[in-house]
Amino acid sequence: MAVAKRALITGITGQDGSYLAELLLEKGYEVHGVVRRSSTMNRSRIDHLEHAHPSHLDAARFVLHYGDMTDSGGLNRLVMTVEPDEIYNLAAQSQVHISFDQPEYTGNTDGLGTTRLLEAIRATGRPTRFYQASTSEMFGLTPPPQNEQTPFHPRSPYGVAKVYAHWMTVNFREAYGMFACSGILFNHESPRRGENFVTRKVTRGVAAILAGRTLRLRLGNLESKRDWGHARDYVEAMWLMLQQDAPDDYVIATGRQWSIRQLVELAFGLVGLDWQKYVEVDQAYFRPAEVPDLRGDPSKAQAKLGWRPKIAFEELIREMLEHDLAAAGVEPQSHLRNRAAQAS
Repeated sequence: MAVAKRALITGITGQDGSYLAELLLEKGYEVHGVVRRSSTMNRSRIDHLEHAHPSHLDAARFVLHYGDMTDSGGLNRLVMTVEPDEIYNLAAQSQVHISFDQPEYTGNTDGLGTTRLLEAIRATGRPTRFYQASTSEMFGLTPPPQNEQTPFHPRSPYGVAKVYAHWMTVNFREAYGMFACSGILFNHESPRRGENFVTRKVTRGVAAILAGRTLRLRLGNLESKRDWGHARDYVEAMWLMLQQDAPDDYVIATGRQWSIRQLVELAFGLVGLDWQKYVEVDQAYFRPAEVPDLRGDPSKAQAKLGWRPKIAFEELIREMLEHDLAAAGVEPQSHLRNRAAQAS
């Protein structure tokens, strides 16, 4: 009987971590997750895995450990104890706007945290495969379409910290022969997306308006353009990168682009509302340095990994709306326009 692969996921309580844990458990992995010790519990995305019935196979193969990306000794002990075959580093202070308020903390967790984890792997001498969650925010001002050869020009402390982590991953690969990959993921969303990200802010705002809880939705720059996909598709790409014969870096994106204005039009249109009656532009939500235009070129991932996104943007927003309408006590089916009506 084959021994199950063992994976360690930092940031397992986040959107990507929860979907990745589900994927790896489906593939027969033993999954270990890193959670921070705090006075409040924030594990809603993995509750169904953590509290699975003891008779369920996933319960025996899902283990959580306390750890922190700012604690090199703790990370060393964790890697030596778990002895993972694969490490997926998804932990980060990932909110761009907040990174301007907490640049040092963002750099410590997102940048130096990655270095600490790479050093922990190197110290064990094990052939652990490493995935680094890079981001399209590293491109910043460089014009689209952005691919693996596009120069970086980050426009936030978050983007700068991720560039540092990205190049440290490349350096450890080249200097020590480590199987270390970076996935340069463009925006990817889901009903599990954090509530302070714009897609979730919009779908929750629509739900709150229909529930009668508010009459206004305040947003920042409506003209920013992004390449949005579904997180469930993107975690599959992470896994594929670590199954290859040689390590490399890949842009993961849909190749399609939408403005925030188009996102708003779509979300409000799906429930038959005129967005202009409800949306206000608020300068408080503008970044000190804007990133106007991101659109990825996933050609390399398509050719080498055989990866393609399966879930269209329209379906993604519909799924998020269904979730947030239900959470707000609004019956989704009575408000969401059916596909035939939407097409007409």
